[in-house]
Amino acid sequence: MFRRSRDGTDEGPAQDGSNPGTEPDTGAGSHAVTAGKGRPTPKRSEAERRRRQPYTAPRDRKEAARVSRDRQRTDRSRRMDAMRRGEEWAFPPRDRGPVRALARDYVDSKRRVSEYYMYGLLVLLVLLFIPSLIVKTIVPLLVLSAVLVMAIEGVYIGRRVKAVAAQRLPGESTRGLALYAAMRALQIRKLRVPKPRVSPGDSF
Repeated sequence: MFRRSRDGTDEGPAQDGSNPGTEPDTGAGSHAVTAGKGRPTPKRSEAERRRRQPYTAPRDRKEAARVSRDRQRTDRSRRMDAMRRGEEWAFPPRDRGPVRALARDYVDSKRRVSEYYMYGLLVLLVLLFIPSLIVKTIVPLLVLSAVLVMAIEGVYIGRRVKAVAAQRLPGESTRGLALYAAMRALQIRKLRVPKPRVSPGDSF
């Protein structure tokens, strides 16, 4: 198709934007796509950081003290649960180490007279309220006998556990081990912490 110029001469075919022979300008189109997107896709770490709730500092000292108490209470509860499960990282320093574990196993492997000591004390306390001269005369003797039995058994347990530790763990320190084993023997089995790993009659 031809068109006539103002001076009357014919010009070549009119160029149309729809002519298949010409290549469209892609610069504007690509710019429009980028502008429509607005910004590059965020990284995964950035997206996760945005989803996290921001930390809000306590407003005053009272709230800070409350937050600190809640955190300490949670830590103590978690540590106590770990101690009952027998996880050594949660043990206090006096319960850590293979020597202390051996002493606990030695005490827990048998039924001891000492572990019934607390039950006996409860019975003696009840007897003290009975208005009887005979009972009030007998109770002090029973208390003295119980203390004597506990002392003898504690000394025996302490010596035995030190001998076993020296035989099985040579070179390890046994300082304070006798008292540690004797005090564990005085505790009620169900209330012992750390929790017993062996049952009465089991080998250790």
